[in-house]
Amino acid sequence: RLPEQQKTSESPLSWFRGVYLPPALHPLNKTFVKGGEWQDIDSTQEKRRAFLQDFCKKYNSRKKLQTHLVHLVSRIYVEDRHKVLYCEVPKAGCSNWKRVLMVLRGLAASANNISHDDVHYGKHLRKLDSYDLKGIYTRLNTYTKFIFVRDPMERLVSAFRDKFEHPNSYYHPVFGKAIIKKYRHNADEEALKTGSGVKFKEFIQYLLDSHRPVGMDIHWEQVSKLCYPCLINYDFIGKFETLEEDANYFLQLVGAPADLKFPKFKDRHSSDERTSAEVVRQYLKELSKEERQLTFDFYYLDYLMFNYTSP
Repeated sequence: RLPEQQKTSESPLSWFRGVYLPPALHPLNKTFVKGGEWQDIDSTQEKRRAFLQDFCKKYNSRKKLQTHLVHLVSRIYVEDRHKVLYCEVPKAGCSNWKRVLMVLRGLAASANNISHDDVHYGKHLRKLDSYDLKGIYTRLNTYTKFIFVRDPMERLVSAFRDKFEHPNSYYHPVFGKAIIKKYRHNADEEALKTGSGVKFKEFIQYLLDSHRPVGMDIHWEQVSKLCYPCLINYDFIGKFETLEEDANYFLQLVGAPADLKFPKFKDRHSSDERTSAEVVRQYLKELSKEERQLTFDFYYLDYLMFNYTSP
C-alpha cells in the first residue's frame, strides 16, 4: 500500500527508486491514417524504432536504472484527449509541439495564434510527473509516446545562438556571467557585469568542464538524459530534419482534427538563418581538434541512439 501522503496527484514520488520500464516494441495504431502518401514515412518510422530497440539491446541499456521516477518522466507532457505523451527536446521543434498539444487539448483554436511566452510560461500543459504513481504507469503503458530529436551538433549550436547571441534576461546573467568569469582571461568589467557576449569556444569550455561554474540546462542536455529512450518505449521517433512530414503523419496516427497541421513558422529570431550543417561547420572552426572530439564524445550516445552521422 502507498503511504497516505503518496496518494495525492501532486505527490513528488521521490521515494520511488529503481525504475525499470522494458522497451518492448509495440505496433503503432494506424486506424486513423488515410491515404497512401504516408507509406515512405511509415517505413522510415519503423526503421527508426527498430534501430533504437536494437541499440538498447546491444548496449545493455535495459539494466535497472537507479533514479527517481519523478526525474525519469519530468520532461514528458500529457495530452489526455488524444492519449499522447510528448518528451520535450529543446531546439527540436518543441515550442511548436507545445502549441499543437494546446490545440489538441482544446485550449486554442489554432497553433498560429499562441505566443512564445504563452507556450513556455503559461502552464497550460500538464507534465507526467504531476500524476500519482498509478496515473504515471497507466499513461506510460497505454498512451502513444513520442519524441522528436535533432542532429546533436546542430541542436547545440542552435541553443548557443538562441541563448547567447540575442538579448536574454536569464541566460546572460545566470550562465553568461559565470562562463565569462571562469573562461575569459582579462574579461572587462562590462562583460562580467552583464554576462553578454559569450563566445562559442567559452561555451564549449563550460560544457566540457567536469567542475562547471553553473549547472546543465535542458537546451543542451543530452537526449539520453532528458527522455531516457532505452527505458521508456517511444512509439514514434520524429526527427527535426524531416519535421513537417513526420509531425503531420503523427497527427494522423493519433486522430487529430483534419485541419490541424504542424506549424511551419520559426518560433523566435525568425530573421536569422536556420542552424544548418554549414552554419555548424563555421562554429566548429572556432574550436581546437581536441575540443571538437570531446564535444562529439559528450553527445556520443545521442549520435548512436538515433543513427546520426558523426561530424
